[in-house]
Amino acid sequence: MSLVTQKLAKLDRIIALLEELVHVRKASPEHSSNGAVKKRKRRIGKELLEFRRLLQAERKRGVPVKVLAQRHGVSSAYIYLLP
Repeated sequence: MSLVTQKLAKLDRIIALLEELVHVRKASPEHSSNGAVKKRKRRIGKELLEFRRLLQAERKRGVPVKVLAQRHGVSSAYIYLLP
């Protein structure tokens, strides 16, 4: 097998993998960068206050921010910004 033939075979393999990734991406629901499904929920008023108090209480108990962010569907930056 010549060098050009080997490179073409590798290129064909890369193209096949990329097409597979595009197909999987189109078939799945909206994902974040880490692969988790995004579910956004807008909290307002009384519900927002209760949610913030809940997060603050869990932080005081020593629950890691990453766990809280995944459990409640918020970013870790949001949790760190809470007073």
